Amino acid sequence: MNSPDDLNRRRWLTTASITGGAGLVATAVPFAASMAPSERAKALGAPVAVDVQDLVPGAIRTVEWRGKPVFVFRRTPQMLASLPAHHALLADPMSRRSIQPPDAVNPTRSLRSEIGVIEAVCTHLGCVPTYRPEPGAADLGAEWPGGFFCPCHGSKFDLAGRVFKNVPAPTNLTVPPYVFTSESALLIGADSAA
Repeated sequence: MNSPDDLNRRRWLTTASITGGAGLVATAVPFAASMAPSERAKALGAPVAVDVQDLVPGAIRTVEWRGKPVFVFRRTPQMLASLPAHHALLADPMSRRSIQPPDAVNPTRSLRSEIGVIEAVCTHLGCVPTYRPEPGAADLGAEWPGGFFCPCHGSKFDLAGRVFKNVPAPTNLTVPPYVFTSESALLIGADSAA
């Protein structure tokens, strides 16, 4: 039946199998863990909380999300009223070729009309536009309704981040994903579907 040699062989095979399995686990666990993002990478992609309670109408705040500046601003009633008046000057007034959350595909490109959230990165070559809310600014022309001006190559965007015609920027400024967590706070980098 079972000779002593067979029992020794079985013990040796069982011991070798257990040792080999433990070695495989000991190698696989650190390897799999090395594929997880670092703490720095997690922080770069982490959502950013912004308190908008003290943001007065007409004011703007810049925050950083994923290594990019993001403008958070509160539009005045006059700013909101001016948005539909200059559609003829815009390359994509309905934001059909733009990147924004589905809930922000509207004339203000925002979840709440008075609060704008726009990546402050020109879609031409990545410069940071300046906030120029004053209509008719002498250096931007009498038709200027107020908005964002890129000083690098002259691209212009309105107060919804929509690009003007005949400028280097090909598309509207990007609206990052965000949600309101309360009446006075929002979270940039969070998806409204989550």
